Amino acid sequence: MKNQIAGLKILLVDDESSIQKIITHYFKTRHQVISCNNGQEALNWMYEGNIPDFIIADINMPIIDGNDFIEEVKTSGFFGDIPLMMLSGMDNTDVKIKCLEAGADDFLTKPFNPRELEARLNSIMKRVKTAEIK
Repeated sequence: MKNQIAGLKILLVDDESSIQKIITHYFKTRHQVISCNNGQEALNWMYEGNIPDFIIADINMPIIDGNDFIEEVKTSGFFGDIPLMMLSGMDNTDVKIKCLEAGADDFLTKPFNPRELEARLNSIMKRVKTAEIK
């Protein structure tokens, strides 16, 4: 694939095992995917000192939902700069706007094509890398 970024540590936060399997399988040869079932599990993992390069999280999750997760990540002094893409089965403009205004870098509606997810991830990471150089 053209302009592909490799070797990222991706944190996937989704309670749907099918989504975990699809994303893990799709990225397994290029990236390390760590899966958590909910926002609290993901935050605990990160507070243990694990810092991902990219986060993909669902909106509808138990314990800490996606909106609260965005707020926790983006207001943290440790994780606020980590690119964050939200996933949702709801194709609702208000939900998308709320996520983006809260600090998510992108939003993708389920079901999705993993190639589109990868293209969006690569686009975000290129911008992040360019910003780091400046």
